[in-house]
Amino acid sequence: MPASPAPNTLPPRFTGTFVSAFAVLCGARTDLPDRHVCCVFWLNIAAALIQILTAIVMVGWIMSIFWGMDMVILASYKEQGIPQQL
Repeated sequence: MPASPAPNTLPPRFTGTFVSAFAVLCGARTDLPDRHVCCVFWLNIAAALIQILTAIVMVGWIMSIFWGMDMVILASYKEQGIPQQL
């Protein structure tokens, strides 16, 4: 049996918001009672699209933090004279 994809991938980032947009059309209550249902639907769709588009940026941002931490760790090893294994 092939391995299943990791649960923390792209789809979970926006599916909740996307599903909630359609839930509003089905009569779900919202925090914006003064807005029309279509307006809340499109706001949720826009939020889901923004989440999809910024997912790549967030992954890159997190990876840059990890690389920065690695560089500091390697520099401290070199300063202490500890042999490094790359």
